Amino acid sequence: MVKMPVINNHRMVGVCYFCAIIAAFVLSLVHNNRVEASTDSKDYFAYLMESDNEIVNETDEGAVTNDDFADDIQDNIKAMFEVVDNMVKYENVEKVLEVQKGDTLISVLTKAGITREAANKIYYSIKSDFNPNSLKIGQKIKTIVSVNTQDSTIPAELNYMVIDINAGERVITARNHDKFETFIEQDELLDKTNALQGVINGNLSKSMQNVGVPMRAVNNFINLFAYAVDFKRDVKKGDKFEIVYESQVTKDDKLIKCGKIIYAGLVLRKQKIALYRYEDNKGGVDYYTPGGQALKRTLDRKPLAFRNARISSPFGRRLHPILKKHVIHWGVDYAAPQGTPIYAGGDGVVQAAKYNGGYGNYIKIRHNSEFSTAYGHMSRFAKGMRPGVRVTQGQIIGYVGSTGRSTGPHLHYEVIQNGKRVNPRTIKASTGENLSGQALNKFKQKVDQVNKQYVDAFSGQATAKLAQK
Repeated sequence: MVKMPVINNHRMVGVCYFCAIIAAFVLSLVHNNRVEASTDSKDYFAYLMESDNEIVNETDEGAVTNDDFADDIQDNIKAMFEVVDNMVKYENVEKVLEVQKGDTLISVLTKAGITREAANKIYYSIKSDFNPNSLKIGQKIKTIVSVNTQDSTIPAELNYMVIDINAGERVITARNHDKFETFIEQDELLDKTNALQGVINGNLSKSMQNVGVPMRAVNNFINLFAYAVDFKRDVKKGDKFEIVYESQVTKDDKLIKCGKIIYAGLVLRKQKIALYRYEDNKGGVDYYTPGGQALKRTLDRKPLAFRNARISSPFGRRLHPILKKHVIHWGVDYAAPQGTPIYAGGDGVVQAAKYNGGYGNYIKIRHNSEFSTAYGHMSRFAKGMRPGVRVTQGQIIGYVGSTGRSTGPHLHYEVIQNGKRVNPRTIKASTGENLSGQALNKFKQKVDQVNKQYVDAFSGQATAKLAQK
């Protein structure tokens, strides 16, 4: 539950004064037992307010006159209205503060009119729950401050502050008299499984977002198929996609966290590629075809973050742009912007990471006894790349450059099969293990369950039959 802001100091003092004045006024009436009047209390009060009337108490010599008593009442009433008027000057104002370049929490609060002393108190109040130095440019800080609406020279006082930490999580600070209390609030999250499908109309990413697939799930979906599908050449308008993924949402269905993909399907003309998530007994996770084949482990045909990179030079015989003669080009060149991340084409061990003549900065990875891959012309290597280091498929190993014999930034990518360089665009190289035995049986049970719950709804029973192939 969100704590409501407490009464600020200005209003608390005003209330106290108001109560004191009323008490004094009542006591004055009670103790003035020398006053006698024939009128009722309401008429008497009106009568006292007449400055030109005079009532003399004729009892004791030297007693306080009714004039003096009336003056006291008038002074008290005047003071009472002054306090009330002073209270009206202060009001709570909601302010949304934005962190600018070079700002700290203290500087943001002082810009809002809060004294540096109070800003320091707030800083140390939240420090144990949230690092104030982690604020980012553009981040919003929601506040409720007490301001004097008639005198802008009087410093504002913070009553309430909210800083969003992560999606569905925030740090809240509230005034408690002259101190600040801070706590972390988290939204109650609900687990949700989403099953969506759609027709590709131009760009796959936009087509998926158009039906409500969040960007993170889109990226994960594309990465699953990146090792078997060339999205620039293979995917056409009218093809279809299917996805089942988990997420966490608030009670009002606001997405907080996008979880794992359970099923991913691509229908390319008459061919369907389906992948199902499976976690083995040791906690290892991968995606497999309905028959238990590890499609993800197929060597990546284009191991770049820039998936739309064009082929600037194919595999085979060509006129060399620098040597100006026809030679065999033993790899595929992908033109890409300088500094584009380069991925490992598959799981394996780094055999070489060095400057290698015409290749420039060069890395070679051995995937198994049959396949290796090589990467040339890098601008630099990723941190930790050296012989003997184990890498995983999709891990960044370096960045696109133009070192060595090169006419511009690109990746030279080679696949070596049994010591012979082959065309990366046509080879079907599997470097992982397919499921078998008990693991395969458990996986197929999982496939049946996912199909019945979600996938069959995409295209009827035909989907279930297709998944068994």
